[in-house]
Amino acid sequence: MYSEYLLIAVTSFAGLIVVAIAGLRGWQGWLTLKTRELEHHAAGHRPEIEGGAGHGMARIEIADLKERIRKLEAIAAGVDL
Repeated sequence: MYSEYLLIAVTSFAGLIVVAIAGLRGWQGWLTLKTRELEHHAAGHRPEIEGGAGHGMARIEIADLKERIRKLEAIAAGVDL
């Protein structure tokens, strides 16, 4: 009777150890990825916008998107432009 409980306890503990090790490896990988991203950014590389546009183009794209949203809101409200 006690041996069954002992077997269940040892097996559960071993499973917990395996899950903990897998989680720690995943965490370490995520930290490595973020470290590389920070090093890449610190080296002067700016994140690119969709299509490879630079920072100036980003402002133009954002302004264009805002204008489209304004027009769509006007259409939804039934206002003629």
